[in-house]
Amino acid sequence: MTQTVRMTRRVTFSSGHRYWLTALSDSENLERFGKWASRYNHGHNYVLDVEVKGNVNESTGMVVNIKSIDEILKSKIVGQFDGKSINDEIDHFASVTSSIENLMLYISGVLTADNALPDEVKLTRIRLEEMPTLYGELILEGPNSMMTLTRTYEFAASHRLDSPMLSPEENLALFGKCNNPAGHGHNYLLEVTVSGEPDPISGMLVNIVELDNLVENLVVNRYDHKNLNEDLAEFQGRTTTSEVVALEIFNRLKDSLPVKLSRVRLHETARNIFEVRA
Repeated sequence: MTQTVRMTRRVTFSSGHRYWLTALSDSENLERFGKWASRYNHGHNYVLDVEVKGNVNESTGMVVNIKSIDEILKSKIVGQFDGKSINDEIDHFASVTSSIENLMLYISGVLTADNALPDEVKLTRIRLEEMPTLYGELILEGPNSMMTLTRTYEFAASHRLDSPMLSPEENLALFGKCNNPAGHGHNYLLEVTVSGEPDPISGMLVNIVELDNLVENLVVNRYDHKNLNEDLAEFQGRTTTSEVVALEIFNRLKDSLPVKLSRVRLHETARNIFEVRA
């Protein structure tokens, strides 16, 4: 049975861009882009991951020569974007918003046009990070592509792992030092991922300001610097494992966002990560 292997190559580039279209009036730009509207550029150190898949070549032991993929990305993507003003120096974005969503669509188009990639592989995913707190993914498998946008938040909270369904001895045996009666704390990292189609006007899946306000009001401000067991009614009588907390966050957000909630990922520590998907 033939099995495919996926390979991801990462490149980086630094570019400036702005949320402002010269064809629009000042008021139209402000209406379209809100707080992001500005005549002047701001910059990002973009991180681009490109995933391809294919069969392993028996003679080389590789899906594709990584060097060839690297050369393609550097010539066709990095060469276009690095050290450039996207709005001014890439013709496509003279009239198209330079949002992370539109950038991913453009990069996908460049890599799939004119057989840019080697014949032995197929482009399956693009991940573009604009900042450590904001990245998008374009999934290019199956009959339809899927686009997601992920925003990252932080909150600090304490808790105690203690199940009301177990005896004190059983709790101590199961949870060990995490059953400490005085509790312990974490700097939680929360990723909220939404999916859908970019708005044709803004070029964005969701208004980031609106998303931030909702997540902060429903989760971050509610949980930050709180004792999950003692301060929050939703955890009364429940064990505040990160599995339970992640599920609670997902359920609190899923019907409150203006776009589909695709995933919640909760980092309890650098080594303990919990994910709930739609």
